[in-house]
Amino acid sequence: MPDPQLVLAARVQAALSAAFGPSYADTDPVIRPSQFADLQANVALPLAKKLGRKPREVAEEIIANLDTAGVVADVQVSGPGFVNLTLSDAWIAAEAQRTLEDERLAVPPADKPQKVVVEYSSPNVAKEMHVGHLRTTIVGDAIARILAFLGHDVVRDNHVGDWGTPFGMLIEHLLDLGEDAAARDDSSVRDLTAFYQAAREKFDGDAEFAGRSRTRVVSLQAGDPETLRLWQVLVDVSKRYFNDVYGRLGVTLTDDDIKGESFYNDLLAPTARELEEKGIAVISDGALCAFPPGFTGREGEPLPVIIRKSDGGYNYSTTDLATIRYRVDTEHVDRMIYVVGAPQSLHFQMVFAVSRMAGWLNDEVRAEHAQIGNVLGTDGKILRTRAGGTVKLSELLDEAVERAGAVFDEIQHDEPFDDATRDVIVQDVAMGAVKYADLSVARDSEYIFDFDRMISFNGKTGPYLQYAAARIRSIFRKGGLAPEAATGPIVLGHPAERALALELLGFGAALKQAGDTAEPHRLASYIYAVADAYTTFYENCPVLKAPDDETRASRLALCAATLRTLVTGLSLLGVPTPERM
Repeated sequence: MPDPQLVLAARVQAALSAAFGPSYADTDPVIRPSQFADLQANVALPLAKKLGRKPREVAEEIIANLDTAGVVADVQVSGPGFVNLTLSDAWIAAEAQRTLEDERLAVPPADKPQKVVVEYSSPNVAKEMHVGHLRTTIVGDAIARILAFLGHDVVRDNHVGDWGTPFGMLIEHLLDLGEDAAARDDSSVRDLTAFYQAAREKFDGDAEFAGRSRTRVVSLQAGDPETLRLWQVLVDVSKRYFNDVYGRLGVTLTDDDIKGESFYNDLLAPTARELEEKGIAVISDGALCAFPPGFTGREGEPLPVIIRKSDGGYNYSTTDLATIRYRVDTEHVDRMIYVVGAPQSLHFQMVFAVSRMAGWLNDEVRAEHAQIGNVLGTDGKILRTRAGGTVKLSELLDEAVERAGAVFDEIQHDEPFDDATRDVIVQDVAMGAVKYADLSVARDSEYIFDFDRMISFNGKTGPYLQYAAARIRSIFRKGGLAPEAATGPIVLGHPAERALALELLGFGAALKQAGDTAEPHRLASYIYAVADAYTTFYENCPVLKAPDDETRASRLALCAATLRTLVTGLSLLGVPTPERM
């Protein structure tokens, strides 16, 4: 799909080369939206200083050498030297038609596909997911979907916390309850938070239990078969819980995507040994540490990345280094995206720095921390329960469905629903509301979790976008047509038709930008702009009652192209689009 900005940028660059010489062919033409035209080239102002000429003179010379054929209908110089560019209606209509006729909405696959690992969600075994996992799960899934659509080989990686000293007490507590409780999916095990808390309470208050737990940890780390079997029981219970949450959210993670901390356990010692052999890791106060340059404490002392503790144990840094080493040496990835909370920023900066020192990361293989901001309550503080505890994700989703149902039942519907259909739609609306509210803001910023706002059918919300798609489907049902039967041709007459068609041309650029930056909010904002343009079109341009057959066919085609753009874009964000609302 040709983004108008890219098309015009190429033509302005060609004009710069023709006017001022080949050395200016790669000059940024500074194409921006304009209130006086479709787009504006602002390059004349900075270029004038370099050439020692007046900006308007430079702008006029650009225009004199600009190829406008087939794309630009009008070009004018305004102000001190802005070049205002108005696109041809015929070109916009033709490109919108091409979008309609292409199964990928005229978005080509990546020229150079990469193998990309997206690490996201990453809950802990034997612990319930909380509101903090909401954003890492939703954002990571959207990034994975977008990159896969763009043609990259995406590896979804759920780096669950499934190893370490707490499992000694958890296994012993499971034995005390009776292993059959897990087999029955007993509530004493299924309520993971209560299970973990009970184990911790016994560990802190019962010396005999604590002793058994420590012995069990040694057995686990030594690979004792019976201990590993019991550990697997806890992992399986947790997987059932994770999959229930993922199913409700419509997240694409499966059991096959899990590579927990345990997966890398045998790689920790070889990783530490390689870093030591390369001279990157040295013994400091009994621990094996790396000191990447540029990281210092308050007193200016070098900050260490501890790779092996003085007691011989390993930590998160070791696991993350072993993970990078495995992904480079075994999986041969080109890009790694860590969708993890912003507080882990320094940790990842230092781990990435050590990995570059080791040669695992370089210009061809890169890793990035897709930082996730906090979820706040309406009071502007970290979202908590009324008692001050962590909000369970499952309870948050339950409340979303309850509230969405109440709002849904209050609004006027064009068509009646039976109870089963109503429940499915409400579930989709609730999940769409929660997910879009998260994805519509920059991932590294905090946002306020406000049910009343996010479940509204007005404004920049998931239900508003879902309703826009449902409204288009309703038009086709009333017209007795399938959207696929609307083939145009597209002809632009009313300004609202033109504005909608022009907006549709930006899909590919929005997708590419979202994929390049791992920022789904860029796609979310674009989808809202499409829905907003469609609303204006809907209010001003009758479709089924259009004045003539040609206009009717064109507007149905615009509706079909809009529907496919909305449904495709929302699906890449993981937001469902109900057939009716």
